[in-house]
Amino acid sequence: MMLRIEKVLSAEKVRELHTLIDDAEWVDGNETSGHQSRTAKRNRQLRQGSETAQKAGRIVLEALGHAPEFVAGALPLKVFPPLFNRYEGGEAFGDHVDNSIRRLDGTDFRMRSDLSATLFLSEPDSYKGGELVVKDLFGEHRVKLPAGDLVLYPASSVHRVMPVTSGARTASFFWLQSMVRDPLRREQLYRLDRTVRVLSADRGPQDDAVLELTNLYHNLMRAWADS
Repeated sequence: MMLRIEKVLSAEKVRELHTLIDDAEWVDGNETSGHQSRTAKRNRQLRQGSETAQKAGRIVLEALGHAPEFVAGALPLKVFPPLFNRYEGGEAFGDHVDNSIRRLDGTDFRMRSDLSATLFLSEPDSYKGGELVVKDLFGEHRVKLPAGDLVLYPASSVHRVMPVTSGARTASFFWLQSMVRDPLRREQLYRLDRTVRVLSADRGPQDDAVLELTNLYHNLMRAWADS
């Protein structure tokens, strides 16, 4: 399941991030690449673990915690500390697959990457190219969202970032381990949660059908989720 989540960051928070990171230290993006990705990747990243990267990452994590659509779709158990990248001058990231296990250097933190996320920080009309292209059995899905919007997609998918031929594309990216490992179950829970929210807004949370569906949702979570 691919999911677009709008306005994870407000325009004010996007500006705050740019003020923080634009003039910080940017390094070769292969700082965090696996063996296969290293041959396909040409971009720059905010130095991982730097004070600026940590502060910027905290802004993103706080915003995620206030984005109910993100929580409903991802059901996050672990979130890799957000990273930040920039593409310009023809830079691109060819077809690749994200590592199945992500480790944080210098710590005992590790997680299974169930989902990948890209949070766009540049307006789409400020650069040419730079689309995130995610492949599945139905073909290719091209994603280029307004600043502050996020796309959530399977970490198991083959994906790429098209060359940026003018302007600059800045984004935050990270991986998640979900409480519900199975993607089909995770999608069904998301659909059920969304239905409960729609019905609750229409009929009220004490409506018998809303209560029954809410009960079903939580019992399925008990059966399927790790915590």
